[in-house]
Amino acid sequence: MKEVFPIIPASQSPMIFMVAIVALLLGLCAAIGSFVVASRNGRFEVSPQGLRIRGDLYGRLIPTETMLLAQARVIDLTKDTDLRLKWRTNGAGLPGYSSGWFRLVNGEKALAFVTDQTRVAYIPTTRGHSVLLSVAHPDEVIAALRRMGVPSRNGSACEEGGNRAES
Repeated sequence: MKEVFPIIPASQSPMIFMVAIVALLLGLCAAIGSFVVASRNGRFEVSPQGLRIRGDLYGRLIPTETMLLAQARVIDLTKDTDLRLKWRTNGAGLPGYSSGWFRLVNGEKALAFVTDQTRVAYIPTTRGHSVLLSVAHPDEVIAALRRMGVPSRNGSACEEGGNRAES
């Protein structure tokens, strides 16, 4: 003959703890998944309003008047070592995809969307940071931005990005 004595049921704390851990892990998986999708499907749209970055948590509109287009250029991060991403301050750093806010080797702050380090459009802004974009033809992105022009204070287009109005 056997006698069985059940354990006193635990409080709700272990169950709440497990639910919180599962929710945290699901959220982390969703965030990583969104970055993986963005690394394959992100896009950059040029319009008179500016540069619209889509498909990523860090996407936004960079207004045309805040870009220093005369200083924009095509860079190769394997050669332009002072513009390499050094510290991620708020972003994603997955193998083959860096997205978000970074400090560059030269100390500059940058909003980066980099998948291929050899083809990057470097666009400084008047807002104290630059934008780095991996695109198949970075020279075409910069040319498109320059074609949009930066409105000067008198209303005419300024090809060189001379209007550096503070934001």
